[in-house]
Amino acid sequence: MSNIFKNMDNESKSGFLNLSTQNKLIIVGWCLSSILIFITAWFVIGNTQRKIFESYYNFGLMLAKTLAIESVDITSELPEQEKYLKLKSHANSIIKGNKDILYITFTNDTGNVIYSSLDKPLQTTNNKIIEVNTPMMTVKDGQKVVIGSVQIGLTGSTMREVSKTTRNSMIIIFTVAWVIAIFAVLVNTLLITRQITLLLEGVKRISTGEFGYTVAAKDLWGEIKQLFEAFNDMSKRLRQYEEKNIDQLTYERNKLEAVLMSIANGVVVCDNYDKVILINNAALKMLDMSAKEILNTKIQDYCDMNSELCFKPTIEKFKDTPLEEIEAKPLEVQVKVNNRVIDTITSPIFTLSQEYLGYIMILHDVTREAEIDQMKNCFISNVSHELRTPVTVLRSYIDTLHNCGDDLDENTKKEFISIMNEEADRLNKMVNDILDFSRLESPDVRLEKSFVDIGPILELTVSSVKVLAEEKKLSFSVIVEPDLPKVFINSDSIERVIKNLLSNAIKYSNEYGRIKLRAELDRTGENVEVSVEDNGIGIPEEHLIKIFDRFYRVENNTHTIKGTGLGLHLVKVAIEKHHDGEVFVESKVGEGSKFGFRLPVVKQDDEWEISIEKSEKQTQ
Repeated sequence: MSNIFKNMDNESKSGFLNLSTQNKLIIVGWCLSSILIFITAWFVIGNTQRKIFESYYNFGLMLAKTLAIESVDITSELPEQEKYLKLKSHANSIIKGNKDILYITFTNDTGNVIYSSLDKPLQTTNNKIIEVNTPMMTVKDGQKVVIGSVQIGLTGSTMREVSKTTRNSMIIIFTVAWVIAIFAVLVNTLLITRQITLLLEGVKRISTGEFGYTVAAKDLWGEIKQLFEAFNDMSKRLRQYEEKNIDQLTYERNKLEAVLMSIANGVVVCDNYDKVILINNAALKMLDMSAKEILNTKIQDYCDMNSELCFKPTIEKFKDTPLEEIEAKPLEVQVKVNNRVIDTITSPIFTLSQEYLGYIMILHDVTREAEIDQMKNCFISNVSHELRTPVTVLRSYIDTLHNCGDDLDENTKKEFISIMNEEADRLNKMVNDILDFSRLESPDVRLEKSFVDIGPILELTVSSVKVLAEEKKLSFSVIVEPDLPKVFINSDSIERVIKNLLSNAIKYSNEYGRIKLRAELDRTGENVEVSVEDNGIGIPEEHLIKIFDRFYRVENNTHTIKGTGLGLHLVKVAIEKHHDGEVFVESKVGEGSKFGFRLPVVKQDDEWEISIEKSEKQTQ
């Protein structure tokens, strides 16, 4: 049994603990109000009972005083023996007429009983007897003198009836008041709970975006009614605000997306679950995908055409780096995507309250820069190799002549000197190419130009390379269109350009080949066109678009001639940057190549204007 009561007690405790806060407050309020009503009832009933007792006692005292006065009056002139009879008769008449008087006792001034209505001593009962004493006094010689006393024993029956009736009435009154109070609390709580439930439903709908929803405010009063009216007014205002600002918000969003889509660099925005939520056109082009294919997918799962997870290592490194460090310095990593080299800058995204939302990746295609870096490295390697070869040859032959010159015959010495001369020329050409590259690429360089006939420059250049051509038994043909206009050029620069083109033609021509050098007006008649055509090994078509780039060289099994990769680039810079001209190339593998350039025809009267315009361009 004890276990059962313990379980019941535990269940009641757990049941109370599982109640809502509102129900707990109701129960606590009910208990406090009940206790307050019970204490008030107990105090009021007790105080009323005490007042009834005091009133009853005062009634007995008043009765005793009245009896004492009457007794003195009726016995004042009687002898002692008759006083007893008179007092007995008077006391018995009073007792018979009042049920509250149990007995009356008269004593003399010495305390001896004159008469008592009690025949025998009182027996102990549960009902208490109220005894009242009062002296009997008379006037002798002008002064009051006590001649005895009167003692009345009251039963208290009337007092008890009145007390019982009063107590019961007050208990009924307080009980009814308690029931009414509890009922009022419950009804008020139910009404308020219902109203709060309606308001809560409205708040939930507002929180889900159902602006404009209103709750019924009927049969309400006071502050609750004002609260409902304020809620409905707020809901209507939110609806108006939404309708007013939705177009503005849409406009701002579209503007932001338009700006994002127009950025030249790729932009990929991911949430904190690594899903792509926004991507611009530049990024789609770099990744070679459509928006539908990549949106809402994880960026780590992206694979290029080589089935490589390009961004997985980057994201793993980003997540392994503390956010404070990433926020101070975004993560920069270079990745390869579909044979492209892309620089990625990954930064976290935070709200104003520093809540982490995800991250943004900026993609920058640096394939061209990577190729140039690779070409630079190749250029440095080639230049080192090319410089080392003539220097080594020169040092070897000089050392031989220095140490063993007396033992060599004249023919051998001449051969050594001839080889040393060729290697010195070769070394000089490479150094000049490097110096020309540095000088022509400088933004501040200005070439002095004048109006010159192009024909003599062609003849002079051909004569300077004939020695090289004779080694491979090549023949030249120079064709200059009659009456060509003069061109506004720097003669030394154009001579080096033509010499570079002729040297390349000699290098890549087969023995007994033919090289054509032609100068003529182009089809438009606005440019002088100079071209060098050979019937050598030719250039594959995929290399033609890059053949004039710096450090670019065509290297394959057929084409293995060493060089710096600067000759054709210097041609392009000299013609296009310093002479406002244009370079071109045509080639077929196994049939030969045609390199050339076009220079604008300028009237001599426009020389001053051209010089000013050119100076302004260089300054900009």
